[in-house]
Amino acid sequence: MIEFHVNNEPVSFSGDEDTPLLWILRDHLRLTGTKFGCGIGSCGACMVHIDGRASKACTSKASSVAGKRITTIEGLASPRGELHPVQQAWIDEDVPQCGYCQGGQIMAAVDLLNSNPEPSDEDIASKMRNICRCGTYVRIRKAIHRASTTMRKGT
Repeated sequence: MIEFHVNNEPVSFSGDEDTPLLWILRDHLRLTGTKFGCGIGSCGACMVHIDGRASKACTSKASSVAGKRITTIEGLASPRGELHPVQQAWIDEDVPQCGYCQGGQIMAAVDLLNSNPEPSDEDIASKMRNICRCGTYVRIRKAIHRASTTMRKGT
C-alpha cells in the first residue's frame, strides 16, 4: 500500500508500484485535469507538483510518491475557491486555445514563479519547456508576467 496526499487529501494506492502517477490521478482518483500527452515526459501536459516542485506525472512511478504531497491543477486554487494568480492571469490574457496543455502549462508557470518571482522573457523561454500545439506561447509569456506582478503586489 502506497500512501501520499493529493490536493491535501490522504490517498492510498494498492496497485502496481510501477504505475505512473498520471494513471493513478486520472483513472483511480478521477482527477482528469492532468492530461496524457506523450507518455515519455517530453510535452509537459501531465505536469503536477510533487512536494512543491513541478514534476511530470507520466514518468513518476507510484513508488516514488510514497509519503509525498501532490498538487494537481484541480488543487491549485485556494480552499475558498479563489484562483491562483497564474490561473487568473491565464483567463485575463485569454491564453487557452484548445486548452489541452494548459493545466500542465499553469503548473509549470507556478513552479517558475515560485523560484523566480520576476522572470525575464529569456527566463520564461528557458524554463517553460511544455509543448503547446496551438502556439499560444506569446500569451503564456504575457500571463506569466501578469501573474508575476500580481504575486509581487500580493493582490
